[in-house]
Amino acid sequence: MYTPKPYAEAELATLHEGMRAWSFATLVTVGPTGASATHLPFLLDARDGEAGLLTTHLARKNPQLEDLRAGREALVIFQGPHAFVTPSWYVKQSTFPTWNYSAIHARGTPRVIEERMAIHAVLRRTVAVYDTPLRADVPGLLQRCIELGARRHRLPLHGQLDGARHRGPGADGRRGRGLDLAFQVHARAA
Repeated sequence: MYTPKPYAEAELATLHEGMRAWSFATLVTVGPTGASATHLPFLLDARDGEAGLLTTHLARKNPQLEDLRAGREALVIFQGPHAFVTPSWYVKQSTFPTWNYSAIHARGTPRVIEERMAIHAVLRRTVAVYDTPLRADVPGLLQRCIELGARRHRLPLHGQLDGARHRGPGADGRRGRGLDLAFQVHARAA
């Protein structure tokens, strides 16, 4: 991901916070049939390894499972808030319009979990995190689970947090207020 230096985020706690907040992410692999993407809920275990461990579940019939079984590298994209930046927010309005966004990329080689009890454990954790306050029973249908990351190796994380906190040259504060409002509208619409 192209990330200008002012927007690069390397603080692990901040990246983890974003990954938890935007946990419905996109799993991307490239295999013999080309690029594949699946949108999935991810669980983060921040204490596992240097940068954490991501876990999700994938439908057994999803063809992307074959890319994972083949040991192909995967990319998980966590998409945060985003908003159009109009030149009218700047004193010098000849500024080119742009788009502010926050995103975190995690790369690694997943490990496919095939053991029945381990799959059930992941599904129970997923329900516990996402099904509050209902806490439904874990469905009897088994799905394959994957973990992205390695217990002994750093899971490469790359983040860009570009938003209202930035006040570029020529900004008079209107840009920040506008982005705050745009992000609030985005959050209500989601």
